[in-house]
Amino acid sequence: MSAPYTGGCLCGAIRYEFTSEPATVYTCHCTECQKVSASAFGISVRVKAEDFKITQGEPATFDSTADSGRVKTGLFCATCGTRFGGGAGGPLVVIRGGSLDDPNWFRPVAHIWTRSAQNWFPFDDGLPKFETAPEDPAALNDLWEAHVSGGV
Repeated sequence: MSAPYTGGCLCGAIRYEFTSEPATVYTCHCTECQKVSASAFGISVRVKAEDFKITQGEPATFDSTADSGRVKTGLFCATCGTRFGGGAGGPLVVIRGGSLDDPNWFRPVAHIWTRSAQNWFPFDDGLPKFETAPEDPAALNDLWEAHVSGGV
């Protein structure tokens, strides 16, 4: 499958698309992603903000403080509560992988914030693990590039 990629919220009030390939895809085990996803981790799909657009509805926003101390703006549906992305106003939008029309489009290339991971999570997929976020954010992009070129 190639761009555009589409997704939306649970009730269908919000729809979005992005028209470029992701910069990277990873699983995040931070406490915020655990709460937002109501699961053990979140799957994050980073895309250029300039290539992302809401095609239906008007998202609500919510600011929260991440484990790193950084304030993040989340995008969600005010009707059903689905948080489908974040990073509004920055150079990147981070899409929640589960909100894609086909969550199988992209396979994660790393685990971040593993120090917050559930102690039962097996980490048996052989992917690189980062205790927090990588010191250099481009490290995740590099892993993605290696993956799409067949190196991972």
